[in-house]
Amino acid sequence: MTYDLTALRARIPALAAGTAHFDGPGGTQMPRPVIEAISDALSRPLSIRGDGLPGERNAETLVVETRRAMADLLGADPAGIVLGRSATQLTYDFSRTLAGTWAPGDEVVVTRLDHDANIRPWVQAAERAGVTVRRADFDPATGELTADHIRAVLSARTRLVAVTAASNLIGTIPPITEIARIVHEAGALLYVDGVHYTAHVPVDVEALGADFFVCSPYKFLGPHHGVLAARPALLETLRPDKLLPSTDAVPERFELGTLPYEFLAGTRAAVDFLAGLAGRPGGSRRERLASAFEAVEEHEHTLRDRLEQGLAALDGVTVHSRAARRTPTLLITLDGHRTEDAYRCLAGRGVHAPSGNFYALEASRHLGLGDTGGLRLGLAPYTDDEDVDRLLTGLAAFLGDRGVRSTAP
Repeated sequence: MTYDLTALRARIPALAAGTAHFDGPGGTQMPRPVIEAISDALSRPLSIRGDGLPGERNAETLVVETRRAMADLLGADPAGIVLGRSATQLTYDFSRTLAGTWAPGDEVVVTRLDHDANIRPWVQAAERAGVTVRRADFDPATGELTADHIRAVLSARTRLVAVTAASNLIGTIPPITEIARIVHEAGALLYVDGVHYTAHVPVDVEALGADFFVCSPYKFLGPHHGVLAARPALLETLRPDKLLPSTDAVPERFELGTLPYEFLAGTRAAVDFLAGLAGRPGGSRRERLASAFEAVEEHEHTLRDRLEQGLAALDGVTVHSRAARRTPTLLITLDGHRTEDAYRCLAGRGVHAPSGNFYALEASRHLGLGDTGGLRLGLAPYTDDEDVDRLLTGLAAFLGDRGVRSTAP
């Protein structure tokens, strides 16, 4: 198994501009095969799905092949792959649909660790249905969200628990399998936000125990839209609002309007691109993806160690990403300095490390950072040693500490 970082970077045209990207948690740069797949789809006849004319068949093929690709990526059933505009849109749609099964006195659980896209839709749906919302805390000192945190707010009236598989703010990876077990023992459903998780960790929706798992291809080298995975049998029990003439088949009944076929082509290409990152020539796509993510994790964790060592050598830097299991995403604050100013200083050096709460508003507040948040340093499969060193040098200059120790091994 090999991980050819130089070859990978050469296939991502945006990197030629010279920016060191630490903004991957907000969206990754796109490889050329993904760009070409989108262009190719738009260059061919396209129409509403069907089996008559070429445009109809092309659209049908793109939908079917994208469902298969995402099923391979997520360890799911292609018949349970729902395609949408964004993870936020899909969560809003499903929150409204599921709320129709709730009654006054029921309860839903959200966590303070989550992106607001996995909090607000449930809170608003609960308010309309007269349902109680309970919040699971996380430990601000360690960043850990445990099964006990969830257990503390479960009851016999809990109907759904919404939890992140990985925090987009501080990288914490909660024990989803254990959480799923206690949620199901309580008779509730588990809705998992896998947007940040899917970019860094091999996903097996069935093994995780998620009833619903949502993600966004643009976080893992693909185009901008959303994907949800669920068991087809569960989807059959749900009745979303839909147009009368539109199909009632699963999963199409949840896909409102015409799908973005060209973006589906890009998503299929992104999954195939990911499957090739470890250089494994044989095996199924699912097997090649497993090898690829093993290589990606090793690469990203090695860089994370390098970055953490460099940050430890700088005075006045506080790292808020401390969980035992976490993605290669660090949130930092700088004593006596606004992280917004650090972001602008780094931008002037061609380093993109954004500042904010990144829609994880409740997590930022729970960490004592208010609505301001911090500087987020997110690694991606294409990040290299030079990127990390440029970031550390830029931070040292911003802090007035130009004598930062080398992080070279």
